[in-house]
Amino acid sequence: MTSDIVKKFAKRLKQLRLERGLTQEEAALKCKLEYKYYQRYESTKPRDMRLSTLEKIANGFGVKPCDLLVE
Repeated sequence: MTSDIVKKFAKRLKQLRLERGLTQEEAALKCKLEYKYYQRYESTKPRDMRLSTLEKIANGFGVKPCDLLVE
């Protein structure tokens, strides 16, 4: 079962990517992640992540980590 916070994160991540006009591959590059991992985080069943990965994603999008957890 996917928690609400995971669903919100995936939705917010996709929203940020689309606002910036990026493909998932381009977003993965900006976040310094492998495409397959980025794709999972944006999916409906994302895997657990480390705080360091959350930080990479936040840096890639130029936002604070907490901004990824709110809609």
